[in-house]
Amino acid sequence: MKYLNTTAYQHGDTLKIGVLLVNLGTPDAPTKKALRAYLREFLSDPRVVEPNFPRALWWLILNGVILNIRPKRSAKAYASIWNKLGEGSPLLDISRQQQQAIAQQLKQDNIEIVTELAMRYGNPSVKTGLRNLKALNIDRLLVLPLYPQYSASTTASVFDAVTDELQTWRLLPEVRFINHYHDHPAYIEALASSVQNHWQEHGQPDQLLMSFHGVPRRYLHNGDPYYCECQKTGRLLAEALQLTSDQYQITYQSIFGREEWLKPYTMDVLKGLPKVGAKNVQIICPGFAADCLETLEEIAVENKGYFIEAGGEQFSYIPALNTNADHIKMLTDLIIKHSQSWLDEEERNFVNTAQIFKDFSK
Repeated sequence: MKYLNTTAYQHGDTLKIGVLLVNLGTPDAPTKKALRAYLREFLSDPRVVEPNFPRALWWLILNGVILNIRPKRSAKAYASIWNKLGEGSPLLDISRQQQQAIAQQLKQDNIEIVTELAMRYGNPSVKTGLRNLKALNIDRLLVLPLYPQYSASTTASVFDAVTDELQTWRLLPEVRFINHYHDHPAYIEALASSVQNHWQEHGQPDQLLMSFHGVPRRYLHNGDPYYCECQKTGRLLAEALQLTSDQYQITYQSIFGREEWLKPYTMDVLKGLPKVGAKNVQIICPGFAADCLETLEEIAVENKGYFIEAGGEQFSYIPALNTNADHIKMLTDLIIKHSQSWLDEEERNFVNTAQIFKDFSK
């Protein structure tokens, strides 16, 4: 195997701490061709799809059926949100703004850390992000997947992609990996603040839904903590908002396939709420660090339709934390916390170098 050599570094160069921010990903364009490439990469990941039947059969289903049907439908959905919040894909556009805002916050705090953005699927790839950091002479690497709740299908998949790339490097950086931040006090506070701000404009609803992306129920039984972390996030948010148990529900969206997924399903709950007198509903998706197809189209349009058709009257989606100032501050503080001993070490090295120079100049 031919390893990637270190060419940028020269002895005596200043080395840096690098942070790789990673979100799920997006197609390059809202077209059938781009969606086919994106979905092939996404749905081929064994972390994303763990079929309870032979994997060879899944390969046939994916390439023979799904990739011949779903790209056209998904392209239409992506086209409806493309350029909706900025330029191109909302997820990528917002993620870039987040990376820039975090870099600016670090600079304001006089913290010498460089940042790069990557998408687990699509572009910019994890490989590109890591090699950009390598070109900046990083010798310590912190990976921050922008998934508050851990799941093997998301967080662990980022770890796989990072380590796959690092296996090709001759000189490895010291590596740290943030698994989750589902119960971080500042994250809960940021969520609560976003809900309260929404209430100031729209009033308090009959029911607040906290909708998380779903996964097959068997993942829970196999030891994946995702369900438990979603439940804890929801409980802490409800406590911060001083909600009683009958004022909110935790639900799960984006169901795929025929097997049972985590319940209750968001669309089923929305269809049933008007029947019990809850005709004013607001929904927040605490598992998404940035708005994307699942929030802007699936929740704000498709699921709104289910609710209204069932007799609902008022429906509003509470945006993801995106580039909210308290969200950026929380993510920046999370980075600093996990880099603290590295930062202390840099300070010690600076002092030692200054003393050596002083002694040498006597």
